[in-house]
Amino acid sequence: MKLRRLVAACAALVLVTGLPAANANASTTSATSAPRFTKYVALGDSYTSAPFVPLADLLSLGCARSYSNYPKMLAAALGIWRFTDVSCGGADTTNMTQPQRTALGTAAPQFDALTPDTDLVTLGIGGNDFGVFGDIIGTCPGLRAADPTGAPCKAHFTVNGVDTLREKIKQTQTRIAIVVQGIRARSPQATILLIGYPKIAPEHGTCPSILPFADGDYAYLYSIEEALNAAVASAAAAGGATYVDTFTPSTGHDACAPDGQAWIQGKDINLLRALNYHPRYEGQAGVASLTYKTLTGAPAVVTAAEQAAWATEARALAKKAAASPQAVKASLNRVRTSAQR
Repeated sequence: MKLRRLVAACAALVLVTGLPAANANASTTSATSAPRFTKYVALGDSYTSAPFVPLADLLSLGCARSYSNYPKMLAAALGIWRFTDVSCGGADTTNMTQPQRTALGTAAPQFDALTPDTDLVTLGIGGNDFGVFGDIIGTCPGLRAADPTGAPCKAHFTVNGVDTLREKIKQTQTRIAIVVQGIRARSPQATILLIGYPKIAPEHGTCPSILPFADGDYAYLYSIEEALNAAVASAAAAGGATYVDTFTPSTGHDACAPDGQAWIQGKDINLLRALNYHPRYEGQAGVASLTYKTLTGAPAVVTAAEQAAWATEARALAKKAAASPQAVKASLNRVRTSAQR
């Protein structure tokens, strides 16, 4: 418990010190006008649980949760201590009401954490439904060699003129809308936030050593993620929830961005930063900040000062993780034996 509180306190400090000095007065106003919540539940997949983002919660079975994921930062920034994070790598919408098997045990349905007095819920889900992200990440890099300047991945997933991934995303939207209804039924007084996915690929340009996609498939990956976020936003609107746009504000922080600017890890696993194709610490901090700003009505933008503070904290946490090789090894073993996303 002491470690949890220490990490939460550090997370809150980073969110505060990451705000630009020029906006100090505005930041104070936002903080004092922040809604008061007493019981927060975080639901989601591995973009929420944050595998390999230091420091790892080694007691989270195969869910690979981090002490530095965005729910913990948000809870700290809001001063919420009745907080439950049940996010789990590999989760999809079915795992809200059904157990999730991992190689290290079975995670209870995430909805089990909801109670009538829960007053804040964040939900980051949808990428795993019907295997959309797994398919595109698992398939596209292998097609690059055959047509490096074309769009072989887009061609692969287009059948008889129909984009099969987009069709799956349409079904995912329906599933997410049902999840929102389920949250509302279990926690009728809760403020519900649906968290979007930050950019993996840049809008323009390529970086094949980091994202090994064919040149034309960068635009395809970008468009698929746009479609998924649109589905999340539409499901939020249908259920009276609030959508947190992390896609637009993460411009310039995709996997191709320089180190210190990138929110997303590239194709290679980094035991001290993040699982491949997943958010780094900077990405988790960015999502926490954008969620906090959504709740307080502050502009949903990321400043250079915030980004610099997050990059500094990421380096510090990586050094702490490197100093505990056994913890890193244990975390790796847990992720290796679990389906992650």
